[in-house]
Amino acid sequence: MRVAFSASATGSLASAPMYPEIDLGPVTLQTFGLMFALAFLAAGAVVAKRLEEIGKPPDWAYEITFSALAGGIIGSRLYYLVENYDKVKDDLLGNLFSGSGLVWYGGAIGGAIAVVIWAWYRGFLGLALLDLTAVPLALGYAIGRCGCQLSGDGDYGKAWDGPWAMSYPDGTVPTTQTVHPTPVYETLAMGLGAFLLWQLRDRFRAGVLFAIYLLYAGTERFLVEFLRRNEDAFLGLTQPQLESVVMIAGGAVWIYLARRRHGTLAREAAAVAAEAPAWPRPT
Repeated sequence: MRVAFSASATGSLASAPMYPEIDLGPVTLQTFGLMFALAFLAAGAVVAKRLEEIGKPPDWAYEITFSALAGGIIGSRLYYLVENYDKVKDDLLGNLFSGSGLVWYGGAIGGAIAVVIWAWYRGFLGLALLDLTAVPLALGYAIGRCGCQLSGDGDYGKAWDGPWAMSYPDGTVPTTQTVHPTPVYETLAMGLGAFLLWQLRDRFRAGVLFAIYLLYAGTERFLVEFLRRNEDAFLGLTQPQLESVVMIAGGAVWIYLARRRHGTLAREAAAVAAEAPAWPRPT
């Protein structure tokens, strides 16, 4: 599939060809769904690689990925219904099973709960589990934003006529006005974040890598929100920015307390697997 851009009079990328759907003969695939699936496959591959490195069964990656997928879908739908209750209250059941309206923060919460339940069952509930999820979360987010860009689902930014501004006339949520292509910004930022976190995976004591993820991901979303179209919720900040502040504060406090308690954030010589408490598996 070839993607081309047409230049506007201002030199911007005037129209980004949208591919909300791909027709393969009698089968029609949603590009957002394809990117959603690819995000989980990529995250699962990273989890399997890391599990092997720390001496855990790589097959656990399938179980973790499925748990995160199921919990993420349920959480994102419920979060969407709560956040948009006034719009969906007349048809809660229909909107619950709708294919639209997947909210990332809701998916993260639902997926986290599901993975925690899995980890408790497998006896892997500890700080090593949190570190294990840092890179997959960043990578999955980056790939997921590719789906937003391809489908033009409305996650683009405010009006702008800069050199790489785009319009989304054929998107799921169309606009003919050129705007900030914020899905592209987020894909690049979180892709870089995933790479950096992977490089740092063996350098810190248990739990610190996840704290760094909270700082990085929270900062990225906080900053990009200044370019997005979301409405202010409190003190001139959007709802995602308020949630990002919580992530940033949590990561900063975590790192501060770890440094204060241990005197250093550096990982000790003990294996990462040994740092995970052996919680009893339920009978």
